[in-house]
Amino acid sequence: MEIINPEKLLLKVAPILEALNISYFVTGGFAVSVWGRPRATFDIDIVVKLIEPKVDSLARALRKISEAGYISEYAAREAIERKSEFNFIDPETGLKVDFWITKGDEKSTMEFKRRITKKINNQEIYFISPEDLILSKLEWYKQTESSRHLEDIESTLKISKVDVKYIKKWAEKQSTLKIFENLLNKASL
Repeated sequence: MEIINPEKLLLKVAPILEALNISYFVTGGFAVSVWGRPRATFDIDIVVKLIEPKVDSLARALRKISEAGYISEYAAREAIERKSEFNFIDPETGLKVDFWITKGDEKSTMEFKRRITKKINNQEIYFISPEDLILSKLEWYKQTESSRHLEDIESTLKISKVDVKYIKKWAEKQSTLKIFENLLNKASL
């Protein structure tokens, strides 16, 4: 059994998405490790613009990564219909890729326009912008009240140069401005 970390898995998944012309960006804990303080994560969250006709091709390509890899085409089609998520699981390594279907709304459109490429082992990978990552984490905090999201925001604010005006504008739209302003005051920004 080959020991594979999330980064190695991402370097296998991203070219598949590119080859199938599936627009994507990495978000979640892995993106926090790029824009903020590195932290342990055993999954990769990827937002995708996936359409139903590409599901079978994606599933076939992902199964080539690991013979034991699991992906449900049915779950992928359901996720497309419901604008939710499905995953690819490699039971040999315990790693998981969560594919989040883009909502297609104004905010999602902005996230795709503002995504940023970062090089990992000479391979360009699309990541959510640090501002949109903060906005996403604010939304998750509003829903779950998990302090992990606040810690992720704080580390991103400390390490990455961000457009505070942009974040405030969207935070107001998503009713998370007060949370963001409290974090700004705490970070003395």
